[in-house]
Amino acid sequence: MVSERSYLDEARNAALAFGDSLLGMAKPRLRLGVTGLSRSGKTVFTTALIQNLIEGAALPVLKAASEGRIARVRLVPQPDPEVPRFPYEAHRASLTGPERRWPESTRRISELRVEIDYERAAGWFKGPATLTLDIVDYPGEWLLDLALIGQDYKSWSRQAVGDARKAHRREAAAAWLADLPQRDPAGAPDEMAAEAASDLFKAYLARLRADPEAVAVTPPGRFLMPGDLEGSPALTFAPLDLGADTEPQPGTLAGLMAERFEAYKRVVVAPFFRDHFARLDRQIVLVDVLAALDAGAPALADLETALGQALAAFQVGRNSWLSSLFAPRIERVLFAATKADHVHHGSHDRLAAVMSHLVARAASRAQGAGARVESMALAAVRATREVRIKQGREELPAIAGVPEAGESVDGEVFDGLSEAAIFPGELPERPEAVFDPAASWQIRAPRFRPPLVAPDAGGRIKPPPQIRLDRALEFLIGDRLA
Repeated sequence: MVSERSYLDEARNAALAFGDSLLGMAKPRLRLGVTGLSRSGKTVFTTALIQNLIEGAALPVLKAASEGRIARVRLVPQPDPEVPRFPYEAHRASLTGPERRWPESTRRISELRVEIDYERAAGWFKGPATLTLDIVDYPGEWLLDLALIGQDYKSWSRQAVGDARKAHRREAAAAWLADLPQRDPAGAPDEMAAEAASDLFKAYLARLRADPEAVAVTPPGRFLMPGDLEGSPALTFAPLDLGADTEPQPGTLAGLMAERFEAYKRVVVAPFFRDHFARLDRQIVLVDVLAALDAGAPALADLETALGQALAAFQVGRNSWLSSLFAPRIERVLFAATKADHVHHGSHDRLAAVMSHLVARAASRAQGAGARVESMALAAVRATREVRIKQGREELPAIAGVPEAGESVDGEVFDGLSEAAIFPGELPERPEAVFDPAASWQIRAPRFRPPLVAPDAGGRIKPPPQIRLDRALEFLIGDRLA
């Protein structure tokens, strides 16, 4: 990946890093990247993180909070005028308003700056200090796009076609696969043929993403969120069925597709890496592991591959004084299995173990470079409580909450108003067991509405309950508040 970047880009990033570091000498600064794969709750996590910090929620695992060293947390104007502001207030209103709705997913990059006034714990610099926390929120599809930087059109094309022919994707890809034999790689570079193939491929990606159990999709991610580039040549290409000995040649359909593949990397992927991703200090990747478990072993294998490619895209390692000035690296990466409130706490450690197993190989490489990589299970907003229900003479550990209208379990359709107690099932003791194609680990939990939080004596609405959000914060920023 490094070889793909120009010397000019390297110099630009070094200058930005140096400028940030000089400012950071007066006021410490941390850039935290937040991303999530499909329906992982990324927007909810970012909103809850900010709300809990600003409103002084009880965060016992975050040492600076539990020790009473955080004096004040406040929002300040964000630093980048070209990046949209994360709409924190609107998302908070959705979660805590009378209708209690989950906020809409973010389909573009956004940013928010938070300043944390705190007391240093000990040492030469003991006393008041301020940490500037820049939270950079971006779609998980953009993260997976970074894997394209190290690929050429031929390798990407063969991988995409091979994935589409797998049994669990074949139905979604049926129309595109049926059209594929009609596209001769050696044929004329016909614009209409390229557009037709691209439209069918995009429709296949959209069907993948629409699957309730989808957790990882095939890049290019910007095909599904084109923005101002909609209809541009950089977004009008598709894989072709290339043989092992077939190379895209100029003046052919394959050559045209290859040119546009490279244009996509140049116009879409490289600017994101250069302007945003390469400047991050810490990163959290949110994953709906429960959905993958429901989908079965093939979906888990897809997820493992996607997470491995994502971590490979990180420029990770322990920052020295010199690297922090000129070439900052991502020092810490947290992979979080979300929706831990959809299972009983007895399965939380098992859910975290599955998450850890999914990233084990990629994490070992990152740790070898000096980065810290951790996995955990969390719920940034806890929508359920734990109860026990009777089934015959047996008592089962269950969860209770208000399912959203139209959700169903075992034929029962919920109205969105009444609470229901549900036994969600249990995860296996050994995480590797979930990769057994013969096994099925279904979690029977509907989508719940956000919890109803009663106001305190002063009429103030406190942040909703959470599971391990404080532990995530301690890993991601705790050392900077020491």
